[in-house]
Amino acid sequence: MQAMGAGEPVVQVWGARTRGAKGIFGIHSWVAVKPSGATEYTVYEVIGWRRRRTDTAVVVRKRPPNRWFGVEGKLYAEKRGPGVDVLIERIGKAAAEYPYARTYTVWPGPNSNTFTAWVTRAVPELEADLPATAIGKDYTSRIVSRAPSGKGFQFSLRGLLGVAASNVDGIELNILGLNFGISSSGIKLPIVGRIGAPRIAPVMVVEEPART
Repeated sequence: MQAMGAGEPVVQVWGARTRGAKGIFGIHSWVAVKPSGATEYTVYEVIGWRRRRTDTAVVVRKRPPNRWFGVEGKLYAEKRGPGVDVLIERIGKAAAEYPYARTYTVWPGPNSNTFTAWVTRAVPELEADLPATAIGKDYTSRIVSRAPSGKGFQFSLRGLLGVAASNVDGIELNILGLNFGISSSGIKLPIVGRIGAPRIAPVMVVEEPART
């Protein structure tokens, strides 16, 4: 992770193992943003039990970006610098339009990883390569869509059976929510997650729109 510039806008995609038996198989993922001039990160995520208190599982709050209930997270994508504020606006819009906000199912989804993949599909500039343990990332009501990174394509039967391919996700096969694949970041396997280093995309090169 690169050193942070003063007041620099940042977007990051993180994941960490969940607690209990679920942690053997899967992670919880989230998107953290820090607009220009902000001193704290805002985290967008889905937490299933929050529906008991509100009518939505989507949670938007200020918190440290790199930990999940005491568990150190892994960074799957990062963009910072000029142009990132535009991406942050699009992330907020995508979160507000998440279609499964009132539904949560651990397997095969929709769950927290379904939400993260919804955001990364909407903002493909993030180039997030989620691991095989992000169970639910392949869940979608569409049979044909973009791969979870927002690049390439995906065929999916509501996260139970499918295939995806892109220059970010690599080639992935999903069988009953278990993901097998290979990409530039290594080999993707159930339970293990990934053999190899996470793919961190290059520094953001989006230009600020010209002012008139």
